[in-house]
Amino acid sequence: MTTDELERDGAVGDLRQRAQGLRAARPDLRARDLALALGVSEAELVAARCGDGVRRLDGPWGGLIERLPELGIVMALTRGEYAVHEKVGRYDKISLFGRMGLVLNGDIDLRLFLDHWQLGFAVQEETRSGPRQSLQFFDADGTAVHKIYLRSESEAAAYGRLVQDYLHPDQSPVASVKALAATEPDRPDGDIDRTALRQRWLALQDVHDFHAMLGDLGVGRVQAMRLVGDDLAYQVDKASLRQALEQAAVSQLPVMVFVGSPGVIQIHTGAVHTLKQMGPWFNVLDPGFNLHLREDGVAAVWVVRKPTADGIVTSLELYDSDNRQIAWLFGERHVGEPEREDWRAVIAGLSRPEMAA
Repeated sequence: MTTDELERDGAVGDLRQRAQGLRAARPDLRARDLALALGVSEAELVAARCGDGVRRLDGPWGGLIERLPELGIVMALTRGEYAVHEKVGRYDKISLFGRMGLVLNGDIDLRLFLDHWQLGFAVQEETRSGPRQSLQFFDADGTAVHKIYLRSESEAAAYGRLVQDYLHPDQSPVASVKALAATEPDRPDGDIDRTALRQRWLALQDVHDFHAMLGDLGVGRVQAMRLVGDDLAYQVDKASLRQALEQAAVSQLPVMVFVGSPGVIQIHTGAVHTLKQMGPWFNVLDPGFNLHLREDGVAAVWVVRKPTADGIVTSLELYDSDNRQIAWLFGERHVGEPEREDWRAVIAGLSRPEMAA
């Protein structure tokens, strides 16, 4: 073996040993947090087990995604730093166009950004309930963008065929990761044309045009909300998502709950039922849908009102201290329908920070 190979194998062995020790000491630690505690990316932590329950996969990822319906009922997981979104269902009604895609099969409702799908692995791990198999995908910096977990009713044989068909020729226990380019800071507020911002905002006809509007005007998302006027965007108490979901659970108001990673936006549509606070985590624990929100990561919550062809549509949006979206919430609505009045009543009842006790 070369010196580089000896050093690599020694580093991988050390990482595996440290990971096993930390898992034993803290069995409830999620993979993202385990990697952080070990000082590596999550992709590097997974890759270290190649040949020991982990197999590296190769693209093209679009082709693999189009075969996901073969797996039957699975659990889809998308998370950011402070929110985890889990949905049970089947991948179907898949559309891919260039480096973007959609999965629109009711329970599994995703927006895909394939430029951020850089590394993939098939993972088998032991859990307290027995062996668990998954497909896991990561960005170039080793951040997880999406995971797909098999369940007892999943098609295990189809999973085996899919993994075999997409095996990477390189099964070495290392992942080549690199830091992503830093996000450009917002321009100074004084450089923003507030009149143009307000005019463009008021002229919106579709919520999906909002991102393009921000790009055209060269304004950051939270910056735009600060500058546009509080008839269109205003802050509310940091616990507002919990409060909104508690009210929705009581009245069985159907909602849309969004959580994103760099490569996926995952959506739940429907009522919520079982809500539970566990330390800093606020949780929705329903059959088919789990949400885990770390509330101490929430720096600001905004009510955002966007005009559409069907009238005003109102979202509740959570941001961290770096102005990154954590999660966002709408009342359930379909194109051609006005926003629900009971959702507007929930929003109207939220306290602004200066009003909070």
